[in-house]
Amino acid sequence: MPMLKKFLQAIRPKGPATLPDPDAELALGALMVRVAQSDREYQLEEISLIDRILARLYQHNAIEAAKVRATCEKLQAAAPESDTFGRLIRETTGIQERLAAMDALWEVVLADDKEHPGEITIVEETRKAMGLSYADSQNARAKAQDKLTKQPEES
Repeated sequence: MPMLKKFLQAIRPKGPATLPDPDAELALGALMVRVAQSDREYQLEEISLIDRILARLYQHNAIEAAKVRATCEKLQAAAPESDTFGRLIRETTGIQERLAAMDALWEVVLADDKEHPGEITIVEETRKAMGLSYADSQNARAKAQDKLTKQPEES
């Protein structure tokens, strides 16, 4: 983690607008934003989904989740490679949290019913950095697909 902190300090502009040091929540949020933006179409549906996932995983209300996501957007724009975020998640969380992070990434990938190559690359880099298997990723993908399939019925 010191490497990430040094990197972020080096690229941050000097002055009052500084980004927080990322924790597992901000790292996952930044990864979800990165996945959603990777196809150059950062849509309202993806933004709303990221907010709902942050609220679900970290017990935020809607306003808190939106604020966290906004911070994650800034962090993602200034941040290093995806695998650095994945390593941060691996080093600071247990296996269940890492599996939940993989579920969340797949929910964002599948949100627009299209899997773009850039999204898959980010998920794969992150999966490896989080120390998860390909089977873990495929299970997360299946769970996310199932959740998205059932979602219209629950609304």
